[in-house]
Amino acid sequence: MKFGILIQKMNSRALFRPLCFVSNFRSFSEKPAFTSDRYNVKRGPYANITNANVTFFNELLGRNRVIKDAAECEGYNIDYSKIVRGKSNLVLKPKTTEEVSAILKYCNENRLAVCPQSGNTGLVGGSVPVFDEIVVSMKLMNKIIETNELAGVLTCEAGCVLEDLDNHLALVNLMMPIDLGAKGSCLIGGCVSTNAGGLRLLRYGNLHGNVLGLEAVRANGDVVDCLNILKKNNTGYHLKHLFIGSEGTLGIVTKVAIQCPSLPRAINVAFLGLNSFDKVLKALQLAKKELGEILSSFEMMDKLSLDVSIEAFNLRSPLTSKSDGHEFYVLMETSGSNVDHDEEKLTSFVEKALADDIIEDGTLTSDPTKVKNIWALREHISEGILKEGYVFKYDVSIPVPSFYKVIEVLRERVRDPRVIRISGYGHLGDGNIHVQVSIPSYEPEIASQLQPFIYEYVSSLHGSVSAEHGIGFTKTKYLHMSRTPSEIKLMQELKKVMDPNGILNPYKVLYPLNTCA
Repeated sequence: MKFGILIQKMNSRALFRPLCFVSNFRSFSEKPAFTSDRYNVKRGPYANITNANVTFFNELLGRNRVIKDAAECEGYNIDYSKIVRGKSNLVLKPKTTEEVSAILKYCNENRLAVCPQSGNTGLVGGSVPVFDEIVVSMKLMNKIIETNELAGVLTCEAGCVLEDLDNHLALVNLMMPIDLGAKGSCLIGGCVSTNAGGLRLLRYGNLHGNVLGLEAVRANGDVVDCLNILKKNNTGYHLKHLFIGSEGTLGIVTKVAIQCPSLPRAINVAFLGLNSFDKVLKALQLAKKELGEILSSFEMMDKLSLDVSIEAFNLRSPLTSKSDGHEFYVLMETSGSNVDHDEEKLTSFVEKALADDIIEDGTLTSDPTKVKNIWALREHISEGILKEGYVFKYDVSIPVPSFYKVIEVLRERVRDPRVIRISGYGHLGDGNIHVQVSIPSYEPEIASQLQPFIYEYVSSLHGSVSAEHGIGFTKTKYLHMSRTPSEIKLMQELKKVMDPNGILNPYKVLYPLNTCA
């Protein structure tokens, strides 16, 4: 195939040529300050854990699934991005729905606060305690219950790792409808509880549309069985939606039934270099027009974001030497059932993009290994940035025409010499940008320059303060910028009905209840 003189086919060494650079990256293992201290949070009206409580849990689960060792508990108290830190000294690891039910029933009766935890890969502090809440880890509930190949439905427990589910489904030519950079450690229950988006949302939509049914346990221990596996079941209230995206504040999801699309027979990836964001927008418009039904991902990275992966993990951009001058990069993926058909459409897209002077450089491949290596450039950004120190990470939705404005505005506003980089990348196809501001260590002065300004600015663009990671702990004060007073009032009423004692994931999403009054 001929793609024009600027598009160069990838050779086998393209991603593995030696690098010459001065790296700003270093090992960063400093523990964050306690959340309650840094954010001046007042502990809720919950009971303290006693020896009698621990004895009950030992008898229920066995001592090997009740963790009290301080060093071991520490891993459950600190989030993936190291922005929050709790003080829990008790972690429970149930294996069955019945055990989750018994735990919550007991905790509710004894006014013990609970923090449900999945893979702990979120960015808003929703999965770790603030004080001494009991952590209920879902990692041992990891059984695949049923795989219906004909209907394309997977039923599994909430503790299954996303990547494990994808690998399992591939054996029967199916796939998960979501794909995340943290797929090797995130759990499907956490994905459902936060309504995670990810790399395939442009093609397959969010989990509100892909979850057919679920099972969840309420604060009082009652099990809500909504484990429907039908595509159409229009009978009464769709209660599953109460738990999808509620971040463990209304109940703990224990089982999920998910609609899974067929595994594509043909996957092609294009990695493109562009010299302005205006041209990135033109590329998206052209891709939607030319690629339509086979376009599965359209990811944008600015140069500083791509540099993170290249420098932190010794990766190599697959483009020519001219790539050093590109300000923006686009990673596109097409997924279809006919190789020749998809390549023809992709060729047409590239030829028109070249003719219209939209792209400057690019490479295309369908080789599985090379596809994986190119995706690594995008997926390692979030992990790599943590090596620079403390990172203010913002997951927001912005109307596509204004997608990159938030980065430009922050660079003008925050001119502190302690800032290492201000960069942006994300799912341009659905308007979800990830904003990163990295500094050597946490600085309150820089935090005050960023918040609440960034959320106010996003709101002024008619965007959302959270795109796919939820509200958690860090965004409770900003919920009102994306939800109306009537919506928040109804959320508060639902919380009081579902969890009257407020034991489920306190201090998250709606805490305190009068924040936006």
